[in-house]
Amino acid sequence: MSLVERDLKVIWHPYTQMQTALPPVPIVRGEGACLYDENGKRYIDAVSSWWVNIHGHAHPYIAQKVSEQLKKLEHVIFAGFTHEGAVELAERLLKILPANQQKAFYSDDGSTAVEVAVKMCLQYWHNKGEKRTKMLAFKNAYHGDTFGAMAVSGRSAFTAAFDSLLFEVEFIDLPDESNIQSLKSQISNLKSNLACFIFEPLVQGSGGMLMYEAKYLDELMAHCRKEGILMIADEVFTGFGRTGKPFACDHVTEQPDIMCFSKGLTGGTMALGLTTCTQHIYDAFLSDDRMKTLFHGHSFTANPVACSAALASLDLFLDNSTAENIKRIETAHRNFALKIKDHPQIKTTRQTGTILAMEWETGVSTSYFSSLRDTLYQYFLAAGIILRPLGNIIYILPPYCITNEELAYIYSKIEQALEEI
Repeated sequence: MSLVERDLKVIWHPYTQMQTALPPVPIVRGEGACLYDENGKRYIDAVSSWWVNIHGHAHPYIAQKVSEQLKKLEHVIFAGFTHEGAVELAERLLKILPANQQKAFYSDDGSTAVEVAVKMCLQYWHNKGEKRTKMLAFKNAYHGDTFGAMAVSGRSAFTAAFDSLLFEVEFIDLPDESNIQSLKSQISNLKSNLACFIFEPLVQGSGGMLMYEAKYLDELMAHCRKEGILMIADEVFTGFGRTGKPFACDHVTEQPDIMCFSKGLTGGTMALGLTTCTQHIYDAFLSDDRMKTLFHGHSFTANPVACSAALASLDLFLDNSTAENIKRIETAHRNFALKIKDHPQIKTTRQTGTILAMEWETGVSTSYFSSLRDTLYQYFLAAGIILRPLGNIIYILPPYCITNEELAYIYSKIEQALEEI
């Protein structure tokens, strides 16, 4: 029995209608920006395997560090115990984050990092004796699939079955020149009820790679600060160089109270979540009253092997060659976007850092469920490229090690698709 046949007997895949889906592609190994199936076919991983892989697959340096850690300590309960990897990772990461970030809380992935952040904000006000339970978020936001993260995400087909169970959230438009003043007024009117404002800085990934300008986010954040509203920056997707700077919040002057990380944190090696916060947030939980404790944890919190992968990934990320690769990809994306922007099949192009999105013209409004998605996905897969369209939106989000030749091949196949589809 083949691997695919065995898979179909026992596996339920994510975001997949199993009755109509095509069989999965059996991947057996990875190297650099590429993956290889059981027949030896090569695929350029142009979406970094759900945006997690920043240094390339099976990176030998990360593999070495993980192997060394496995021979020393694979796991230890993180309540009442600690270990070198968790402490060193927190120390090193906090040094390169906005200066107000002082404490690190570990969890399992991006969604749980957001859960922690949401609970921190809600309990912060509870511990201070103030009843603030409403959250503020952007329309079309995506923060994860666990309940708290889902609640602060935009209402859509993904949340429809659970909408009646999700807590109250006030959703606002992305800020721009035309609405920034009205958004600030809206926030001022709600401030006494708001626990916090959560946002994906600069780019809404799953919402369709929707992008907005840093100066308007900065202005919105400054207004929230003036009104005493806590802020959560969800950098699960945008962190670790995706926007051209180490973190998307490096593009703004204002600093969030809480930040969330995962995806690129371990270089895509394994799951790890991290939520950082200010001393002010942390202090609200310090008390002789045990009921003011943050009652949250995970069995694999601060797993030593995951921390070793994250430390190795951080070594690579801080190497000068990574910054050079990010600039190289930015430039290549920019040049390609200029080349195709006037094509009749292209409705619009968007770019921030290493993220390039192209909205295909379909004659109808943009939709995650556009039938064009499956056509484009299979077209590129046949050409040996993994691109996972968000409906009629194609985006390129490669590992930083991708070569110029691999990028050129992706661009050429997109141009070919524009003429053939």
